[in-house]
Amino acid sequence: MKKSVEKKQPVNQKKRPAVTEAEQTVSAWTQEEEKLYRKRFDRHIDELRWLYMELYNNGSMFAELCDQMELFYKERKGALKALDAVREAGPDWYKSNDMLGMMFYIDNFAGNMKGVEKRLDYLEKCNVNYVHLMPFLKTPEGRSDGGYAVADFREVQENLGTMEDLESLTAACHKKKINVCMDFVMNHTSEDHEWAKRARQGEGEYMSRYFFFDNDRIPSQYEKTVPQVFPTTAPGNFTWLPDAGHFVMTTFYPYQWDLNYKNPRVFNEMMYNFLFLANKGIDIIRIDAVPYIWKELNTQCRNLPQVHTIVRMMRMIGEIVCPGILLLGEVVMEPEKVVPYFGTVEKPECHMLYNVTTMATTWHTVASRDVRLLKKQLDIVNSLPKDYVFLNYLRCHDDIGWGLDFGTLMLDGIGERSHKKYLNDYFQGYAGDSNSRGELYNADPVTGDARFCGTTASMCGIEKAGFEQNETAMDAAIRLDIMLHAYMFMQSGIPVLYSGDEIGQVNDYTYKENPLKAADSRYIHRGPMNWALAERISDPATVEGRVFMGLKRLEEIRRSEKVFVSNADTWTVDTWEPGVLCMGRYFDGDKILGLFNFSEYDKTAWIKETDGAYVDLISGKEIKADSVPVPAYGFYYLKKIVR
Repeated sequence: MKKSVEKKQPVNQKKRPAVTEAEQTVSAWTQEEEKLYRKRFDRHIDELRWLYMELYNNGSMFAELCDQMELFYKERKGALKALDAVREAGPDWYKSNDMLGMMFYIDNFAGNMKGVEKRLDYLEKCNVNYVHLMPFLKTPEGRSDGGYAVADFREVQENLGTMEDLESLTAACHKKKINVCMDFVMNHTSEDHEWAKRARQGEGEYMSRYFFFDNDRIPSQYEKTVPQVFPTTAPGNFTWLPDAGHFVMTTFYPYQWDLNYKNPRVFNEMMYNFLFLANKGIDIIRIDAVPYIWKELNTQCRNLPQVHTIVRMMRMIGEIVCPGILLLGEVVMEPEKVVPYFGTVEKPECHMLYNVTTMATTWHTVASRDVRLLKKQLDIVNSLPKDYVFLNYLRCHDDIGWGLDFGTLMLDGIGERSHKKYLNDYFQGYAGDSNSRGELYNADPVTGDARFCGTTASMCGIEKAGFEQNETAMDAAIRLDIMLHAYMFMQSGIPVLYSGDEIGQVNDYTYKENPLKAADSRYIHRGPMNWALAERISDPATVEGRVFMGLKRLEEIRRSEKVFVSNADTWTVDTWEPGVLCMGRYFDGDKILGLFNFSEYDKTAWIKETDGAYVDLISGKEIKADSVPVPAYGFYYLKKIVR
């Protein structure tokens, strides 16, 4: 059990209606719009009704859901409906080779939403056409888990702006053909959410929206089978509320109360929030912690069949009301295990999923200088249907957990605990001739497990080389940084940069001076964007200019070469050199081989691709794809020449 938590906020007794804006104003809809809506509605209504009734067996709640869907469609602005129509006509629009994402915290990037709007020209310079705005909805200060404890799904954090500012930003992004992604936290609310406040006061209707128990009998049963997410910082899956005299389920942190999706009111209201946000111009809804949203006693409360029912219904609701949006599922598992969250061709669920394990395996490869595990991981991804779209990244807002394929590593005598220790020591700069810098997160002295935090640049050695003013080391660090991005761009799916990586921004240790952040080492890689450094992006004599222009060249190649579309044929090639990875891509007559040296020493890729001549797209030089020398931390994009 988690520790007891006292109530911190007074209850707001003002009753809020279930739906506000959708009922206040309804835009005039033409006969053509009504006809189109009915067509979409009729296409999905039978399956939607069947799934809803199977889950809830509540006809009146289903009728309410259908009524509200129509209202949200009616109030959807004409520009968004026009965008829906374009994307509906070309449903593979997000699978093109020009998609490039960037994620950032609004305040860190530009202060507030108005500030982001003023920085759109910079995003264009970065070739970015997909921005992931990290959590911006209303959260309580100091108890927000980085914004993932939402107190109001229809209010923006005051310091970031307003809903009107959000609409202005999304509209400005759309004018520049930039798509906007946001986090939709479905699994839980903040304890400061109105529902939670009223539940805490003993109102049965609101208590039923969470998991409340007046003794520990049932919570103790849950604890027997449900794993702990944060065993060191937030142990257990329940929190005792002394003022309420009840336990409440809190899978993540005590201030994040799990929602009870067995209650149809919870599902309906969260779908109304989903549609409300979509109508503000959001293009991509990232479903946070999606595997957790359905709870059953005597299970792990992870990946249960009802989760897929909910996501499938969410997909259909979106296709009826706002078919231009995409669902991005946050599922932290190996690619072959996340596949069910794509659904099937006939009954799709998420449009996109994260390639988490490949990211972690990439950094294992940096530390081990051995590509074998990464090659196996990529072979698994490459064997999946080409319709599946993964988001690929080197770093994000979160820590790195070493969820590797230790079964395979054990075949080479590499133990899980010892290797995790080596990786954490390596990236802290303590082992393996490492140049990395960073800090551990959630270190457990009992199990020896820990996660790692740091920016891409610091993990590649740019921080250390800069501190030591070592030009030779800096050259190597920048080569490693750009090589890793080149490799990431070669993967199938959509590459996503973390803000600051495009200029080689290093760790920010000032978080320790903020009492609200000091205990969370993840803030080491969540530092504010350094715009003074960003002004150097055109200067090739600076670190920022070298990294920025190196990535820009990769981005230009990716968007100009058709083999980088998501549904291209992809494979790996044996190099017979542990330090060098070879990846192939083929589409519509074009073929590219990518060679990537994860070692600090010059290596030879013992490949023998004798089907023709190749040209390196970086240097423009013709190179034989046969026993290719690859410099330390170097790479090639070799394109087959068509005579």
